[in-house]
Amino acid sequence: MRIPLWTLVAAIAAAAALVSPAATMYKLIGRDGKVTYSEEEPKNFDGKVIRMDVDLNANRSEAPPSVRDTVRDPNFLKQPLEAGARKDREIAALREKLDAARDALRNAKDHPSPAEVERVGTKSGFTREVATPEYEAKLAKLEDDVKKAEEELRRAGGRP
Repeated sequence: MRIPLWTLVAAIAAAAALVSPAATMYKLIGRDGKVTYSEEEPKNFDGKVIRMDVDLNANRSEAPPSVRDTVRDPNFLKQPLEAGARKDREIAALREKLDAARDALRNAKDHPSPAEVERVGTKSGFTREVATPEYEAKLAKLEDDVKKAEEELRRAGGRP
């Protein structure tokens, strides 16, 4: 198989361009002091000509690495979503805990057992219910549970 000559010449020229990353520019300073630049050497120029060999790689900057280059974990983009979902589940669980604590306190206040209240008589013969010390301690603990659940929810960012 024969390769055409023009293909071979083009390949050699392309290889030479890749190997030699330099370019030649000319700085032209006219008699009036005006400065211009040219990629071709001027002919019959009445002024000063300065040849400049420019290294094209000298001032090359690298682009910052992309997210894809810096991230080794293929699930990197899923992690924030999973963290957000995990946070949402945590807040939902804390809200359920707060609701349960409030329900327990409300239920204890609305429906005390006969052992938690005593009947005390008055001078006129009527009786009234008075909480036992154990019942008051139970209510205090339930109120404390509600406050703790509200604080946990607030710290998690779910606002009570």
